[in-house]
Amino acid sequence: MESEKTSTELPPHISPDAATVERAEKLRESVRYHQHRYYLLDDPIIIDQEFDALFRELQHLEQEYPELRRDDSPTVRVGGVISDRFAKTRHPLPMLSLANSFGPDDLIAWRDRIRRLLPQDDLARLAYVAEPKFDGLTVVLHYEDGRFALGATRGDGLVGEDITPNLRTVRYLPLRLAPGDKEVAVPARLVVRGEAYVDKADFEEFNRRQSKQEARTFANPRNFAAGSLRQLDSSITATRPVKLWVYQALIIEGAPAPQSHSETLAYLAKLGLPVCPDYRRFADSEFEQVMQYVIEFGERRHELPYEVDGLVLKVDRIDTQVRLGFTGKDPRWAMAYKYAGQEAVTKLQDIIVNVGRTGVITPNAVLEPVQIGGVTVSKATLHNEDYIRDLDIRIGDQVLVKRAGEVIPKVLRPLVELRDGHEEVWTMPALCPACGQPLVRPEGEAATYCVNNACPEQLVRSVEHFVGKGAMDIDSFGIKQAELFVSLGYIHDLADIYHLPWEQIRGLEGYGDKRVEKLKSGVEGSKARPVARLLTGLGIRFVGEVVAEMLVARYHSLVALMQAGVEELASIEGIGNRIAESVHEYFSLEPNRALIQKFADAGVRVVDEVVEQSGDAAVQIWAGKVFVITGTLPTMSRGEAEDFIEARGGKVTGSVSSKTDYCWSAKAPAASWKRLVNLA
Repeated sequence: MESEKTSTELPPHISPDAATVERAEKLRESVRYHQHRYYLLDDPIIIDQEFDALFRELQHLEQEYPELRRDDSPTVRVGGVISDRFAKTRHPLPMLSLANSFGPDDLIAWRDRIRRLLPQDDLARLAYVAEPKFDGLTVVLHYEDGRFALGATRGDGLVGEDITPNLRTVRYLPLRLAPGDKEVAVPARLVVRGEAYVDKADFEEFNRRQSKQEARTFANPRNFAAGSLRQLDSSITATRPVKLWVYQALIIEGAPAPQSHSETLAYLAKLGLPVCPDYRRFADSEFEQVMQYVIEFGERRHELPYEVDGLVLKVDRIDTQVRLGFTGKDPRWAMAYKYAGQEAVTKLQDIIVNVGRTGVITPNAVLEPVQIGGVTVSKATLHNEDYIRDLDIRIGDQVLVKRAGEVIPKVLRPLVELRDGHEEVWTMPALCPACGQPLVRPEGEAATYCVNNACPEQLVRSVEHFVGKGAMDIDSFGIKQAELFVSLGYIHDLADIYHLPWEQIRGLEGYGDKRVEKLKSGVEGSKARPVARLLTGLGIRFVGEVVAEMLVARYHSLVALMQAGVEELASIEGIGNRIAESVHEYFSLEPNRALIQKFADAGVRVVDEVVEQSGDAAVQIWAGKVFVITGTLPTMSRGEAEDFIEARGGKVTGSVSSKTDYCWSAKAPAASWKRLVNLA
């Protein structure tokens, strides 16, 4: 039998269609435009992540279709342009940029490539230096016989702008090299590369003064530093707090040249040049420590007085750098590591709507998963219909997404320049996705509502809120139980939580005796919660924990509260017309009044115990006093603290005002709270 032959033929090449050709040209124009704004005008209108998205897409197209490559494409040139306001100067060596990495896997791949390219002798002495990637303006400094002779911007990497007079005003730049050690030889010629920058504190102080004088302010320290060094009048530069770090020797003539990058940094520092001390050297065998250092530096970079946008890793030995050489415009021996920011660019795959517990319809973005701040984000809020329309956000757009702290990620804006014509305009659906009833947008409001009280999605969210902390706080009851019990028809309104068919629940998968008893115990225990908790759990618009406490303190029972009119409610300090109208409207509806009766019939507490006023002055020690509590208390829960204060005649409010007598903050010493408790 004849053996099968493995085909060695390459798949046929597919030429780009007209749309792809047009797309590549559009991307080239966009990248050039944003480079011009960044490098020449010092006034970028997009963030780095947006620019990187444009640049990477262009790179991808040119790699997939080689015929799309152009000699003048931004992908084959160092970023930067040259202003015609300054004299031009050619650099002695190309000022190349660095390849970027965005995660540990990229660094490991970079190291693996280096090890494959080097002979065994080089591997034995392979080491790396990690140093900050400063976010400022790159400058090239020339010294002749120890005297500062010329300073230039990076420009296009080959030719820069001569800004010597401006650099002479920078106090951190030595006009004459002055080594502290007489044994350190001053080279006849020295050319170094560095970064001009402005400290964050100096930048904020400058902008503060400018704002006070109604003068121009700057967007960020990098723009401020670049704009300061591009002044046509060097006396203006002299008034700006520009500083400098030097981090690379390009040419050393007339003195012994160091053999490694780490030795070079030490040598430049001995010559009196400003060298950032925040760098570390690692042997190749310590690469795991390199990875750990990358993480640690990322965590503390915001504490530095100056801006950094990453970390740079370089092969330490100069001869090894020479052996590794370059690939295109990037040195193989160096890699820039960019940290995940709080913003990222990704594709908006779809827009779906969710129904909230009050019936509000919220559009949400379904995103192509992206890492933001070390967290994978696949969904983000789009707020409301107007937000989407005003920003012209479309399905299929590349969008800028922000995540800060624990806040829900949100879409900031679309990247219009990345559109290819396949994006779809979105409109709010006419019917509720959960119950199929018509949606309503009240005149003058941005929100759209499902007004069907029987909407199952609203009920699920209402149950989730009712059983949560701050409301009835039912142990072991969460969103999963809410979804399950509503879908099975066990819950049609909130009071049904107290009429659950426990024997049927025991027959459900995952609900054994122990779990059911714990859940049942939590439901039963919640019946004795204070009335304010029940009122909070009802989910009335504008009625949270603080407002509920205020209302119950006035009426002591939900029965009495139901009888109150709008004017009477609005007369309560801290309530106001909007809250009063919402509360009155809720209790004016018969189904809601029947719900309160159903709670009472189930044994849920709907009347608060009125504390009898005692003649004992010690009991009412805080009568008429107003307290505000923020943060966590050292000896009791917030609810216990409020009960403790109110039992002694005090009143707890949610915000500080002129009427506040006591305010306890989480930042205050724990002893101060204990003294207050002991006083009572």
